Amino acid sequence: MTLHTGRHFLQIPGPTNVPDRVLRAMDMPTLDHRGPEFAELGYAVLAGCQRIFRTKQPVIIYPASGSGAWEAAIVNVLSPGDKVLLAETGQFAVLWRGIAERFKLDVEFLPTDWRRGADVEQIEAKLAADRAHKIKAVLVVHNETSTSCVTHPLEVRKALNRTNHPALLMVDTISGLAALEYEHDAWGIDISVGGSQKGMMVPPGLSFNAVSEKALAAAKANKSAMRSYWDWHDMIEINKQGTFPYTPATNLLFALKEAIAMLEEEGLDNVFLRHKRHGAASRAAVKAWGLELVCLDPHCYSPALTAVMVPDGNDADNFRKVVLENFDMSLGTGLGKLKGKAFRIGHIGHFNDLMLMGTLSGIEMGFDLAKVPHRAGGVLAAMEVLKGRDVVPMPKSKAAVA
Repeated sequence: MTLHTGRHFLQIPGPTNVPDRVLRAMDMPTLDHRGPEFAELGYAVLAGCQRIFRTKQPVIIYPASGSGAWEAAIVNVLSPGDKVLLAETGQFAVLWRGIAERFKLDVEFLPTDWRRGADVEQIEAKLAADRAHKIKAVLVVHNETSTSCVTHPLEVRKALNRTNHPALLMVDTISGLAALEYEHDAWGIDISVGGSQKGMMVPPGLSFNAVSEKALAAAKANKSAMRSYWDWHDMIEINKQGTFPYTPATNLLFALKEAIAMLEEEGLDNVFLRHKRHGAASRAAVKAWGLELVCLDPHCYSPALTAVMVPDGNDADNFRKVVLENFDMSLGTGLGKLKGKAFRIGHIGHFNDLMLMGTLSGIEMGFDLAKVPHRAGGVLAAMEVLKGRDVVPMPKSKAAVA
């Protein structure tokens, strides 16, 4: 067993590094979740989530993983036999399909090669041909964590608008939230699915549904749905009192409040710029190494993570093992079709330039030790990108103006 000193480098694309401030915020005694002190916390995190999703609509918080929020999105608005379109952009789209099929939905799965985002033209053609409006929802993954390919939700909304199709737009932004620009209201998204353990910088255990008025109306009209734990209307009604219909994950809510405060102190626009810089620097390193990105379409590059193909004849998981054993750094494994063929660099959440440089240095040294063919110079290429720093000025508070 190798003895390591210093902090472990957790460079998977989720769960991500939890800031010390967030860890300290969780260190609280158990709170009466029906008392007035908890209500203050409840109101704070519910309002904070609305600001992160950029919505004036309700955001529902579940004590669950992202898979729970997927299920909640389905059971509230859809019934067995309903037809949905789902783009096969990677492993997480495949998993969402599995949940939909368990609920007996009629899923039309639109294939890709897992190396780009959803084919919006194909989605639009399907919508245009559906004159009877049998399609009840379009499901897309915003930031496909298995491939590092982005689907732009606004483009899908425009396709729905151009075809004048009434289908709901459902977006998984589990690894996009608080890492990539996201506008639930302005982009016309009906249901947003989120999770706590990625850009939100909170341990796993919380998930989110942001819901439009149209989605709430669909849920109210959905008489055949079997739901209790996931029922939006039960949640929204008792959220008015700052609490929840069942025991919430109280200490994770303390963590969520602190994480939202950190995101807003930095400024969401600066958070997005930081992720873009780190994505660009990582891709520059991959190019200098002479390796291939999983994502082939620059329009779809993810700011949150970078997935890298290893040369034929090399095992990506063996490379990851070498890096872990020698440098105490965890890199993301290839999932599904990419198992053994690719690894993933997470640069999402609580992250900075020097953490990225340490990550890329460990990868470049790992290539040598694992005998993965590459060119030198990836770390230097990334440094050139990081020399430029764009920052959006924070607006002055009313107190500062006064």
